[in-house]
Amino acid sequence: MTSIPDSHRDLLERPIVVSLATVQPDGQPQVTPVWADLHDGHVRLNTAAGRQKHKNLVDRKWATVMAVDPDNDQRYIEIRGEVSRVSEEDGDAVIDKLANDYLGAESYPFRNPAETRVTFHIKPTRVLVSG
Repeated sequence: MTSIPDSHRDLLERPIVVSLATVQPDGQPQVTPVWADLHDGHVRLNTAAGRQKHKNLVDRKWATVMAVDPDNDQRYIEIRGEVSRVSEEDGDAVIDKLANDYLGAESYPFRNPAETRVTFHIKPTRVLVSG
């Protein structure tokens, strides 16, 4: 597995909104801003089941995540990878953890009881850095 270099780990350890690129059914890219973190060397993110990024990641396992340093737009990391794990079991716990990281909230304040939260782990296959 390709690893995240120490020089740019902070871009996934700090609460920086990242861009998630997935592939639509027609092959077009779809990009969404998301919260993410690093978990066991994988990029971990969470969404509600049924959203477009959820469908894309389930049907086409490839994704790219890009984090740009808000203090220096010439410093960034691009992580290309594939979905290695999908889980509904820890969906609520992970979105609560991310809400704490990004908002300082104990739990995700925008929770919709009608939604199922899903966690994706993206295994890096190629990592590009700048700055």
